[in-house]
Amino acid sequence: MARGDRGKDSLKRSKGAGRRRREVYVFTEGKETEPSYFDIITAEENCVRQDPGLQVVLHIQERNRKSHRKPLDLVEKAVRLKREVTREAKRAKLKSAMMPQVWCVFDHDKYPYLAEAMKQAKEAGVEVAFSHPCFEVWRLAHYRPVSGMFSGVCGEAAKRLPFAPGSRDAENPKVVLPHQVLKRFQRAKDNAEQMNAQHGPHVAKIDRDPYTDMHVFVEEALGISSY
Repeated sequence: MARGDRGKDSLKRSKGAGRRRREVYVFTEGKETEPSYFDIITAEENCVRQDPGLQVVLHIQERNRKSHRKPLDLVEKAVRLKREVTREAKRAKLKSAMMPQVWCVFDHDKYPYLAEAMKQAKEAGVEVAFSHPCFEVWRLAHYRPVSGMFSGVCGEAAKRLPFAPGSRDAENPKVVLPHQVLKRFQRAKDNAEQMNAQHGPHVAKIDRDPYTDMHVFVEEALGISSY
């Protein structure tokens, strides 16, 4: 499974190639944590893929951009890209399973326009992987069950990560390292589903505290069932 920050031209190169290949584009709020996690799991040779015959190519959009990474900004960019790649895919007459996907990955983090970001994404067919309070709750789920409310304060989730002072993990806690996640997906998924189950369907996603559906992104976007 390849990865990278290439743009829409990769879809053009795949036309007529006769390969079962799906392009996935993701806009992330974090510029270090989420991309480092995606790098690890997409490069892992021992991960189990739902369809071994399907090549999923992940494009991390605007990876090096430092500003305009808030949820509503990401969604607006994702909506524009969604229109472009969908139009190109239809011209190429791609089958539905090969149609490109566009995702946004962002956190609660007390951002004031979350509801509007979610609304615009849904209307445009852009998928959202959301965590409350932040992506660190997904990292934490790789180690243990997660309980208690965070009220949008990411630091409270980050403090629970089992990184001993002075360890390699603590040198740059924003960067995900392979041993922190590999061989832990099923545990993380189970912990996330248990955590999410405490919220009734009547509770809006942005109000579910704690919450993460990163496992859905791993399975539905990347086609990975285990890593």
